Amino acid sequence: MSRRPFLAGNWKMNLDRKSGAALARGLAARSVGWADRDVAIFPPFVYLDEIVRAVAGSSVQVGGQNCCDEKSGAFTGEVSAAMLKDVGATIVLCGHSERRQLYGEDDRLINRKLHAALEAGLEIILCVGETAEERESDATEQRIGRQLTLGLAGVDEAMLGQVTLAYEPVWAIGTGNNATTAQIGAVHSYLRGMLAGMYSDAAANRVRIQYGGSVKPDNIQALMRVSDVDGVLVGGASLKSEAFLPIVEVAR
Repeated sequence: MSRRPFLAGNWKMNLDRKSGAALARGLAARSVGWADRDVAIFPPFVYLDEIVRAVAGSSVQVGGQNCCDEKSGAFTGEVSAAMLKDVGATIVLCGHSERRQLYGEDDRLINRKLHAALEAGLEIILCVGETAEERESDATEQRIGRQLTLGLAGVDEAMLGQVTLAYEPVWAIGTGNNATTAQIGAVHSYLRGMLAGMYSDAAANRVRIQYGGSVKPDNIQALMRVSDVDGVLVGGASLKSEAFLPIVEVAR
């Protein structure tokens, strides 16, 4: 089954308003040639409104890097899914490896965030991945299987259409230990098989699965040739147009 490529850039806690807006406008100007793919960028919360306006009228989506699992209330420092939607975001990351590793977000909290995003009408990129210790102890499938099962708990097949998966091998992000295409393909195939078991073959074949582990212009073509890789979730290389554009515009 042919799935529409989805290429996304997560800015994390980088760039300022001026440089972020300039980058976004440059992407928007090039987007007329991206009719066969989806492109999204994830700026810091404080620049969301600015970036939404910078890409207005283009096909570039803008998303939040995180959201609260609550709708509203006394939750200092949090941002709700409805607030993201209100400023023009159409998508949100849930369960990014840095939220899991650095801030202790567990699968049940991530599941609540995912449901909050679904209820607000946002699309979601649900991130899963294993650490070096889990990879070395042959616990990769156990770990990502649990993340997927608990992350999608309560999500029916109709709602699954709003969800993209992203595989992030924590051990291959910023470490110099790149995952091989064989390792990437094996995990993506496993994830699709898990989806088929949880839902149906048809539903599993519709879900896009991105790869998110040190994606760069010099490895994007090899990544996009891997079976079951439907796009990428890019970190550092999404901060400069000269690095991100070759990734976005790679031939499928």
